[in-house]
Amino acid sequence: MGKGVKDFIVFEMKCLQYSISSCYSRSMKFRHLHENLRKLMVERVAKGEFTGSKLAEQVDFRQAHICNFLNGKRSLSMYGCDRVLTVKRLSVLDLLDPKEINKRATILPASRDEFENVPLVEGGVAASDEQISSANVKDILKFKKSFLKRLRPAMETRRDDWRRFVVIKVDGHEGMSMFPRLLPGATLLIDRHYNSLAPYRKGEAQNMYAVRQGAECTVKYVELSDNTLVLRPHNQSYPVSVIALEGRRAGEAIVGRVCLVEIET
Repeated sequence: MGKGVKDFIVFEMKCLQYSISSCYSRSMKFRHLHENLRKLMVERVAKGEFTGSKLAEQVDFRQAHICNFLNGKRSLSMYGCDRVLTVKRLSVLDLLDPKEINKRATILPASRDEFENVPLVEGGVAASDEQISSANVKDILKFKKSFLKRLRPAMETRRDDWRRFVVIKVDGHEGMSMFPRLLPGATLLIDRHYNSLAPYRKGEAQNMYAVRQGAECTVKYVELSDNTLVLRPHNQSYPVSVIALEGRRAGEAIVGRVCLVEIET
């Protein structure tokens, strides 16, 4: 097995290990890597680093074969790609976007024991970031994996690529608007795979949600009226607010269901 193929296997195993496959395009296929390799070779030929005939000699292929490859008229086999990577001292990582590789390096790794690492983040990060980079993590809280697995998701819009659980803290205004269910500084576990308005339990009171509001998120009860989300506080002294969906589905505005509240006393 050549160096390039080995690098690719190691790379993909690391992706699975850290559960960060959503940080690169799901449409990425071997043919895209092949095309990136071709473009890289064409650029280097154009810069005068080597010629097509020299490349053919190095990889021990017919010149016509390599010329057709460089002109996009013919594909190389896996072996051929591996030969090009080897003679040019490249790896598959050289064919990927450096920004995507850097993004992978900053994603939180999965925990390996009975506890799940759940990041504490700002509300705006919880509302907008599908994956949570280490730069945006304020703290790590641990929750029993068995507890988290019992929580049922309900996705109105697909969130498979989103890190499911995040933790936020509410400020004074948000906390008092939901008093006595919340208090200022309360810690909330948010299930971002639950963005449906369906009640979590049959016959129970409304779910409490974190909802995207501008660049931040607010915590309220949520109702749908025509094409508007109505956000209702628990504390009746605070006003009701609305969010115009403007053609969006309700689930696009909902960050997730509040599934656990911890209040320090």
